[in-house]
Amino acid sequence: MADNSVPGQNEASASTGSRMPSWLPRAMILALVLIGVFEIANWAAYRLIDIGIIMTVAFFISLAMEPAVDALAARGMHRGLAVAAVFIIVFACTVGFIATLGVLAVETVGNIATELPRLLDELIVWVNKTFNQGFTVDQLRDRLFKDSDVVTQYAERAADNAWGLSSSVLGGLARVLTIALFSIYMTADGPKLRRTLCSLLPPARQGAVLHAWDLAIDKTGGYLYSRALLAVISAIAHGAFLALLGIPNAFALGIWFGVVASFVPTVGTYIAGLLPILVALTVDPLDAVWIIIFVVVYQWIQDYVLQPRITARTVDVNPAVALLAVMIGAALLGAVGAVLAIPATATLQAFLGEYVKRYEVAEDPRIDRHERKGTDRKGKGRAGTAPRGSTATGGS
Repeated sequence: MADNSVPGQNEASASTGSRMPSWLPRAMILALVLIGVFEIANWAAYRLIDIGIIMTVAFFISLAMEPAVDALAARGMHRGLAVAAVFIIVFACTVGFIATLGVLAVETVGNIATELPRLLDELIVWVNKTFNQGFTVDQLRDRLFKDSDVVTQYAERAADNAWGLSSSVLGGLARVLTIALFSIYMTADGPKLRRTLCSLLPPARQGAVLHAWDLAIDKTGGYLYSRALLAVISAIAHGAFLALLGIPNAFALGIWFGVVASFVPTVGTYIAGLLPILVALTVDPLDAVWIIIFVVVYQWIQDYVLQPRITARTVDVNPAVALLAVMIGAALLGAVGAVLAIPATATLQAFLGEYVKRYEVAEDPRIDRHERKGTDRKGKGRAGTAPRGSTATGGS
């Protein structure tokens, strides 16, 4: 078969097919630039994450302190003095709690060290009597310290980690001081900060921003003050009960329990109960059982009687939603996120409740199924029972 193609035309088409598209170099350069920007942003975010957490915590603390500062300022006190007074009170309460915790820790360790031989003797006697064994304290000591290398290695690891622990403590203290400093500035300059923020927005949106800010202040402050009130009630109740049992440092343990159980979300009650139970074990194991019973009963009373009434006008968050918020906050920011999760969720819930449109729901038996069943039972009861003075057949 004859080839009718033109040689020049074939060369032109071949050169066209092998030529690089004009947009490809620009696309490759743009992709490299975007990758570089992403890597720089990722590096910066990793470096600045701690500062972001500090600023977030300081902002929520300033929101919580602002109602008290505003109340003092409304009575004629200068705002700077009001901020100083509020933060001095908070600082004094914090230092008092830490001092109480330190005293409790030292005395509890001392009591356990003193009572440990007696407790071991009683435990060994109970084990031997219950399980027909012949253990002795000497056998237990020999068994515990049989491999001396374990104790030596543990001591070496503790010595190696001493510097790291000291650095962590100093770093945590510096972080706390930084948060306190920013919280004071944000609270003192709250009006100025709001005015500056509103100056960047058009007048139509300034009202919405200020309203959202007020919601955040109400919910965060309400959460703090409701938790503080619950902590006071819990501290008094548990302190009195521990004093009734004759537990050492009863009211200090009550303060510990009230603060931890009220301000640590979800698991605070169980963490707070460990220390009083541990102290009670050094006095009388039966007292530890009574403490467990009292903690369970009081927690039920707080959840179903006290907390609904105290938080009715402050923070109203569904328990399941609160638990989910705490889990998400802990996953994102650790312990700080768990503490801030509930006031943040309450603020978001209040904001959505005002700006999300809701519709009236018609009466439908599929919504309240239990009420429908109860109505059906009542209806059947009325239908199967004839009224007095008449017959079941309805005849005259």
